[in-house]
This record gives sequence, C-alpha cells and structure tokens, in this order.
Amino acid sequence: MTSVLYDTPGPRAKRRNVLFSVVFTVLLALLLWWVWQKMDEKDQLTSALWKPFTESEAWTTYLLPGLENTLKAAALSMVIALPLGAVFGIARLSDHRWVRAVSGTVVEFFRAIPVLLLMLFANEFYARSTDVSSEDRPLYAVVTGLVLYNASVLAEVVRAGILSLPKGQTEAAYAIGLRKGQTMTSILLPQAVTAMLPAIVSQLVVIVKDTALGGVMLGFPELLNSRGTLAANYANVIPSFIVVAVMFIVLNFILTSFASWLERYLRRSKRSTGAVLGVDKVDDLNAAEVGGTYGTGAGGSI
Repeated sequence: MTSVLYDTPGPRAKRRNVLFSVVFTVLLALLLWWVWQKMDEKDQLTSALWKPFTESEAWTTYLLPGLENTLKAAALSMVIALPLGAVFGIARLSDHRWVRAVSGTVVEFFRAIPVLLLMLFANEFYARSTDVSSEDRPLYAVVTGLVLYNASVLAEVVRAGILSLPKGQTEAAYAIGLRKGQTMTSILLPQAVTAMLPAIVSQLVVIVKDTALGGVMLGFPELLNSRGTLAANYANVIPSFIVVAVMFIVLNFILTSFASWLERYLRRSKRSTGAVLGVDKVDDLNAAEVGGTYGTGAGGSI
C-alpha cells in the first residue's frame, strides 16, 4: 500500500529495517555495558555514593531548594518572554516601516548575543547601577538574560507562524470589514498558535535548561549549583550529576507532555461538532417558511 508521503516497505526493506534495529540495539547495549564497567572500575557504583539520595537531608537541603529556584527563574522568564515575544513578532509584521525597523533591530540584536553574555552583563548592570541586593541579583540577572534572548527567538517563531497561514485568511477577513488588529487577534493568531506550539515548547525547554548557566557562572542557587554543593559534601560527583540529569529529563518531559495534550485539545476544539439537523429543523430555518422576510420568492423583501 502506497500513500502520497510514504511507501510501505517491501520484504527486502523490512528485512533491512529489522537488521538495522538489531545492530542499533546491540551497539547501544555494548555502550551501556562499557559505561557501567568504567564506572564500576572507578568505584562510582558503590552504595555509599548513592546512599545520600535515599535520605531526606540531601533532598530538603540541596536538591529541592535548587529545583524550586530553577522553576522560579524559568517560570518568571516564560511569563515575561512569551507576551514580549508575541508583541515583537507582531510588530515585525506592522504596516509602519519605523515599527518594523525598530522591532527587527531589537530582535536581531538580542538574538545574536549569547544568553550567557546577557546574564553576565545584566549581573554587572544590577551590581553597579541599581540597588538590587546581592542575594537577589543572580535571580534578576538570570531572568533578564533569559527574557532578552528567548523573547527575540519567540518573536521569530510568532512571525513565522503567522506568515505560514494562507493569505486567503487575511483577504477574507478584510473582505468582511475587519480591521488589521481584529484580523490579527480574531483570525490569524488563534490559528497560528497551534502551528507555533511545538516550536514554542522547544524554546520553553531551552529556558528551563539555560537556568543552569546562572548557577555555574553567577552562583545562582539553582538545581545544578545545588548539586555542586551536595557533591562537595558527600563526594559523589558522578551520582549527583546522574540524579540531576534525571530530574531535568523528568521536568522537561512533563512540560512537553502538557504541551502535547494542549495541542491535541486545541485541534479538537477547532473541529466542527458534526451535528446533523433533522428535516423539521431544516424546515424551521427555511426562509420561505418563517415569514418570507429573507427572500423575495416568498413575497418578502431583502
């Protein structure tokens, strides 16, 4: 059976796919075995190194507070970057040249600068030009850097999502008398959100992971920075890295799973209900039978 986009593999292709799958599985198993052996040789699998993670002190003192700070910085960055990116993305589609020029310059400028450099600059700015306390300064710097960089990236995502819609959508909206602002908010954005959602979620995952840059360079007590303190106290560097990596994987998996559910929900909500009217209902809607006020054939006037 053949479709437009996919040819069903024949017997030879099926055997080749099975062979590739077996080879990949064997190579992956060998790699995992090699990693296990190397860690065992260096005594990284001893129970003493993993025991702290079975006790509450390692979690309540180090990991959970670090996770809380990671979520705080990521949530603040998302809440600010999402609407800011939408504003700049829509501004880049403005009919006014000066609006497009200003928004385009801002987006391209901050998108070209590494997020770590933005964090370091923000940290120095808050230290030398504001009254932000030294305790709050790392959080402010991390959020500022994440917002400036990711808002510029999200602006491009929004712009591309809107431009991906057929031009007929805009022309039809103008034909029924909608202004450009109404067309954008009522017609284009609701449709573009579903198309943009995978790219937006990918950028939100980047925000969560990039909070670790603030921990490494600015001393922000997020999850990775707290891992360093834990490893220094318990001398379990490799196990602590593994545990924190699993925590990041679970956190981002929850985020992407929620986004997948939201995308399915949005797609279902935009579908037609598929309700079928009976003959009696159709007759009630017939203009000729409800007083003749909608058609001249029934003696009414338009």
